[in-house]
Amino acid sequence: MQTAINTHEEGTTELAAVLIAVTESQAKVLTVAEGCSLPCGPLSPIHRSLQAGVRQWVETQTHQPLGYVEQLYTFVDTQRKTSTGHYLIYISYLGLVREEKNHLETGAIWRNWYDYFPWEDHRNGRPDFIDQHLLPLFRHWINGGNSVSEQRFREEHVKLCWGIAPFTWNEEYVLQRYELMYEVGMIPESTASDAPLPPQYSGQPMHHDHRRVLASAMARLRAKIKYRPVIFELLPPTFTLLQLQQSIEALGGIVLHKQNFRRFILQQALIEETGTLDHHGQGRPARLYQFRDDVLLERSLSGSKLPIAR
Repeated sequence: MQTAINTHEEGTTELAAVLIAVTESQAKVLTVAEGCSLPCGPLSPIHRSLQAGVRQWVETQTHQPLGYVEQLYTFVDTQRKTSTGHYLIYISYLGLVREEKNHLETGAIWRNWYDYFPWEDHRNGRPDFIDQHLLPLFRHWINGGNSVSEQRFREEHVKLCWGIAPFTWNEEYVLQRYELMYEVGMIPESTASDAPLPPQYSGQPMHHDHRRVLASAMARLRAKIKYRPVIFELLPPTFTLLQLQQSIEALGGIVLHKQNFRRFILQQALIEETGTLDHHGQGRPARLYQFRDDVLLERSLSGSKLPIAR
């Protein structure tokens, strides 16, 4: 059912912000409306730029200070229309921040982003429910194709998205997997969904098209951390190598080979020792590092891939 929007108050274009933080080795997203929406607001002519509009709405709705921000994509929400019959347009932004709890506006909460996409977390191996609950539904959808060629196309698409032989899991295909589940009717947001999967398999739904926006942000960030040192935006000024590795693993939903990862990072001259130790936790104190000044100026990495353990 399409929801009419008051054009005088909200217009036909909304700005949506996906704010990502990594806290205690968990990737989190800032939400409003009890975790069902991203911070968003109408595009207003008083804003000197789109980014200024995003910053104003985020600070108004959440009180979370913003640092790094980049534009994601523009979406047309075909499930929402204005009172004049126009579809609502989303202009989405990705922001990388450090979690701020003490000063958040009431109603703004940080949520683990795997609450929304439980199939994306492979740090403890491939989730069993993918093969036990998702793939049988995909098989039913494949068999429902109108021709042999359509069935073959659907099967190849499922194999590619979900890492089924001869393909391997690609952590960057977040949006493709979500949109495929949407098309098949596995999730509550889908217009074709008569009996969606339970939340532990389908993830927590979000209002309107916000989970699609979040999927796009996850895919963008998972790709970007492989070739740009944006991870420093999410870390404290000093950190251990383990903290760095676990933060990247949290974002990618995969496991990195410890020694290869450390060798790669040190060879790239991305970080430098501070000369101090971290005495928290058990065992030997760990060396503390910081990003080099030239890395903070967004120097590209010479390598294209992080050493992912399979």
